[in-house]
Amino acid sequence: MGEIVGSAVVAHVPPLVMPEEMRRELNEGQDFSIVEGLHRMRRECIDPLQPDLILVLDTHWFTTFEWVVSAHERRTGKFTSEELPRTVPQFPYDIPGDPEFARLVADVAAERDDTWITANDDPYLPIRYATVYLTPFLQRDEKWVSFSTCQTAEFADMVKAGEVLGEAIRRSDRRVVVIGSGALSHRFWPLSKLRLHEAANPVHVFNDEHRAADQQVMAWMEEGNHAKILADYPNFKAFAPEGRFAHYVIQAVARGGDQWTTKGIPYSDYENAAGTGQVHMWFPGAS
Repeated sequence: MGEIVGSAVVAHVPPLVMPEEMRRELNEGQDFSIVEGLHRMRRECIDPLQPDLILVLDTHWFTTFEWVVSAHERRTGKFTSEELPRTVPQFPYDIPGDPEFARLVADVAAERDDTWITANDDPYLPIRYATVYLTPFLQRDEKWVSFSTCQTAEFADMVKAGEVLGEAIRRSDRRVVVIGSGALSHRFWPLSKLRLHEAANPVHVFNDEHRAADQQVMAWMEEGNHAKILADYPNFKAFAPEGRFAHYVIQAVARGGDQWTTKGIPYSDYENAAGTGQVHMWFPGAS
């Protein structure tokens, strides 16, 4: 029987993979805490678990008619972001996949008539940096699978996807780490002001209301009050969480929904990225 041995919400923003000199230039001479935070998360949290699989809930991979799970034997190549092509162009990646597990997720979904999840191994299927930019920090010898964010999905659809994912993991023999790759509040400064707000200091998050909403969610995460976060979803949605917060909701439901009580452990400071709220938060395996 498979199990989720740990999960996280993590930032994936481009400063992660920028040269240190460039990061410090953006951040008033200091480095971003999210950089070393991911290294520490791998060393202190993931390495001791020796997972078989890392599943990335990718908030940059938008699908429309269904959720999609990557089912490739291996994804390899070079990645240039269409969003910010001058930042680390032709970034190399080599990611072994788990097609058997991806197909299992799709099979579990097919047993229901209220959700749609497909497994796809098309070699030309694009990959996104919400997955790729994590690999220098979190990738070792385990297999990796990416799970899309369905842009037409509502909260109830995220819950169903989480139920399917949790059931598929239980039916497998995998020790799985689930990584929700995405921000908290996610509103950018307009272009005319953006370059005044590139530093990590959270005073640069879009406004006081967005910052306060993020801080409340993080407090509930650290308390293990996932029931409150899920119940408060309609309110937090007003602050435009990245991917409509599917990267958190799906993992929370897969881990027990409102019965999940694992306390989050911060692995970075709360930081700004162009107006958006970023943090690394680790949730150990035991509830």
